[in-house]
Amino acid sequence: MNHKVLNSVLIKPSGADCNLNCTYCFYLDKAGLYKQTARHRMDEVTLEMLIKQVLEQSGDVVSFAWQGGEPTLMGLSFYKKVIEFQKKYGVGKAIGNGLQTNGLLLNDEWTDFFYEYNWLIGISLDGPQYIHDHYRVTKKGDPSWEIVSRNAKMLIEKGLAVNVLSCLTDYSVDHIEEIYNFHKELGFEYMQFIPIVETDKINPKQAAHFSLSPQKYGEALVKLWDLWIKDFKDGVPTTSIRYFDSIFYSYVGLPVPECTMQKKCGSYTVVEHSGDVYCCDFFVDPKWKLGNIKEGKLINMLNSKKQNQFGSIKSQLPTKCKRCNYLKHCFGGCIKDRVKDPKDNGMPRFCESYLMFFKHTDAVLIRMAEKWIEDQAIMQKRTNLQGFGKTYNAFDDFVQ
Repeated sequence: MNHKVLNSVLIKPSGADCNLNCTYCFYLDKAGLYKQTARHRMDEVTLEMLIKQVLEQSGDVVSFAWQGGEPTLMGLSFYKKVIEFQKKYGVGKAIGNGLQTNGLLLNDEWTDFFYEYNWLIGISLDGPQYIHDHYRVTKKGDPSWEIVSRNAKMLIEKGLAVNVLSCLTDYSVDHIEEIYNFHKELGFEYMQFIPIVETDKINPKQAAHFSLSPQKYGEALVKLWDLWIKDFKDGVPTTSIRYFDSIFYSYVGLPVPECTMQKKCGSYTVVEHSGDVYCCDFFVDPKWKLGNIKEGKLINMLNSKKQNQFGSIKSQLPTKCKRCNYLKHCFGGCIKDRVKDPKDNGMPRFCESYLMFFKHTDAVLIRMAEKWIEDQAIMQKRTNLQGFGKTYNAFDDFVQ
């Protein structure tokens, strides 16, 4: 068993607390794990202990991802402490911070802070108003789009490193082209689309009504690919779609950054507001609790028997998957999608979706990869001979 390096950690500083009540949210119910208090916040002692552990146990490069719930509920003073502790314990290290937010609380002070310390900000925005407000509402059931879209534009105009995360549901998936174009018009160059599937709370024998079907997800991926390709300029992508970027990594033989397309799970851990550590963002559950940072080392939990057991679940695939030519590019997708709908019987829910996508894109991806590998070799040769390289485009000749 290879020893896993601690190079990233996902943190839930405000637990499942949120100022939205999105219909499809999987994390709101996690507040039930911490019923002792109605309000969940990471205290300064736990924060310092966490950052100290991560920076002492990691390599030269490490990233902190701050999520929720809604992480901005902690207030800006909390993240100023984050910087203070990172400076204290991270001398000589390259430290990255990313924060995923619903955008409601952002203002000039927040954006100035993010800009000063070069934080990567992900903002959750499902598209145009009628799409976003269909499921993303406040505790009172009020719409949220107006504030979120305005603050998203503020982030872009201030020059922050920012991407947009859109959840694909039974409703929004029918408007994928409109969502993509809306994001472009707003100014987003980096986009991420997450397929939603959750178990119905009333009838746990079926998926919730908002869950995305395999057929519709496959159609959306194909449509999105065509839109993305159409927008190439002089052979260069003008937008980045995380799924396509990650897929391309697999075609050129590089480690895929997105965990859902890796061979095994368990490459990172999740730390809740209390310091409790879990195997994965989607499996914050007593069964998959690894311990607490106040009682053990994070690096040991990352390499624990339970974490390795969790990681091995992904390889439990049907014969059809193991014989599939595309297995090395998807590895069955995220394991949480196998258990959210009981009718899937633990099998990859979006197998049909991936097949639709790869049958549509495989030939082009192969040619892109061949060209990229060839250009990398040329760059290396020229660098060795001349002391400098030239930037080559992996996508030349493949987009009309």
